[in-house]
Amino acid sequence: MPPEMSPEHATGNRWLSIVGIGEDGVAGLGDNAKQAIASAAFVFGGKRHLALAEALISGEARPWSVPFDPTMADVVALRGKPVCALASGDPFFFGVGVNLSRVVSRDEYVTYPAPSSFSLAASRLGWALQDIEAVSLHGRPTSLIRPLLHPARRILALTSDGRGPAELARLLAGTGFSTSHLTVLEALGGENERIRSAQAFQFALSDVSDLNVVAIEVKADAEAQPLPLASGLEDDFFEHDGQMTKREIRALTLSALAPRRGGLLWDIGAGSGSIGIEWMLRHPSMRTIAIEADPVRADRARKNANSLGVPGLQLVEGTAPTALADLEAPDAIFIGGGGSDDGVLETAMDRLKPRGRLVANAVTLETEKVLLEARAQFGGRLVRLQLSRAEPVGSMQGWRPAMPVTQWTWHKDRMVR
Repeated sequence: MPPEMSPEHATGNRWLSIVGIGEDGVAGLGDNAKQAIASAAFVFGGKRHLALAEALISGEARPWSVPFDPTMADVVALRGKPVCALASGDPFFFGVGVNLSRVVSRDEYVTYPAPSSFSLAASRLGWALQDIEAVSLHGRPTSLIRPLLHPARRILALTSDGRGPAELARLLAGTGFSTSHLTVLEALGGENERIRSAQAFQFALSDVSDLNVVAIEVKADAEAQPLPLASGLEDDFFEHDGQMTKREIRALTLSALAPRRGGLLWDIGAGSGSIGIEWMLRHPSMRTIAIEADPVRADRARKNANSLGVPGLQLVEGTAPTALADLEAPDAIFIGGGGSDDGVLETAMDRLKPRGRLVANAVTLETEKVLLEARAQFGGRLVRLQLSRAEPVGSMQGWRPAMPVTQWTWHKDRMVR
């Protein structure tokens, strides 16, 4: 017979308990969390979590499936029965609670959080959590930390396993931050807790626990190139073949696109990927789908995205408008290449979300003609961007004009402001 339902389980429709558990196991749990585990007919969790809570489990213990199922199908299939899901520390800070809340309504579950590994690390170091960057690299590329590397900043990074700290040290040493100070905090809160430190360039810590957080005090070498917060990175941040939106035009284009948190951009004719990459650098919640017909350029854009800390940039190799057919509708669209091809502009305008923004740049007369006609038919705003750079003229300096760029900005369902 399944155990009796706890008072929490019996209240309303709250059949699911989400319990955060630390390395101190049952000893670190409150009475309500203990009761939620003991009264559950089914207890889900990682093998480590189930072992930590074994003394309390009287129902059926079910390890998470491998590979992990983010849809939580096994849990949802038991809706209405007393179920408990175990998580590391705070279930809603890079934890399984986030996955569960996407498929289970708020009035169906109750949560008992424990201190997160970030909270424990900050308490050990005496760091103010609100003043640092916290990033999870668990199951994610180490390069995600690249945009956070600014001198004198502090970062807490949750890694995937015991190799993670060394990978971070190599990234720091390879990007001009070799003297940064790394503190590896292992198995926090448990009997095997250990704290060790080293500089990135001489990192040689061995036998690192898979359960670790790395604290980084960032120090820049003379050759370091922190990624500026402003739009318009120097062109040499990107690997390119010359066919790219140059720095000054790129900054004005990003301004016209008006990035907003959570926004999805289509970068049509992505080339080196510079526009889509800088869009994503504005905030971690932002995404880009880059469409590029040339496989060499597409591969180059992937490399740029990874080296600049936005490995999540999605590359679609194909030619617009055909390649746009099955893509998620965007909040904004940039057309930097192929704007004069049949159907590209029309398809982009049709697929753009309501109140979305489209920006198209033209350097050729053919594409400019398309934009002039679009402006006449649909409105929007046209600007001419003309730039000159000081360059050598013999032994002196003179202004050398770049090719002018015609830019059309159109806001769907509303006048552009």
